Amino acid sequence: MSDSLSDESLNRETNMASRWFMILALIAGISAAVWMTLPDAPGSMEKGSVASDFQLPDLEQTLHSLPKGEVILLNFWATWCPPCRKEIPSMAALHDKYAPDGLKIIAISVDKRSSDLANFVDEYRMPFQVLHDADGAVSRQYGVFRYPESFLIGRDGKILYHLVGAMEWMDAPVTKTIEAMLSTSSTAETTAEDTTDGVMNAETAH
Repeated sequence: MSDSLSDESLNRETNMASRWFMILALIAGISAAVWMTLPDAPGSMEKGSVASDFQLPDLEQTLHSLPKGEVILLNFWATWCPPCRKEIPSMAALHDKYAPDGLKIIAISVDKRSSDLANFVDEYRMPFQVLHDADGAVSRQYGVFRYPESFLIGRDGKILYHLVGAMEWMDAPVTKTIEAMLSTSSTAETTAEDTTDGVMNAETAH
């Protein structure tokens, strides 16, 4: 009788161990499948590094790359992002004031649907260049995940400032920084960086 009970108990333990093994194997399989579907790890564009080039379409599907030898405000945003909407009027005002002096504003949208983007640009009358990063590849390339994020790029192609959060683009510290960058040649970009460091923080969040 005791031998029978012992065998039955052993069988129950064996069956339970088998079930746990199957459950753990299933969890491991699901975890592996989820891991394979995760997006690539974001890159990183730090102050002083050369801004990565890219090719992205505008609203007419014409491809554009990062301009060379220009002072650039590169902005990553989305139509569904309230802080992004908040800063558009002052960014438009910045464009109107400094575009004649050579400032290039490029707003890269990470919206999935181009129709949403086109309707938004028409409604807000955005006067600067708007490009579409539908799959988020360029956004990840720049390490962007908190929208909006902006990069101020000097004539030598190097990032002078990485700005996180909605900005009031017509505030005096910002406009003085832009003016200093516009007045500097690509061969004297380091001097401009030294000059503007006292005007605007390299990392800014609102």
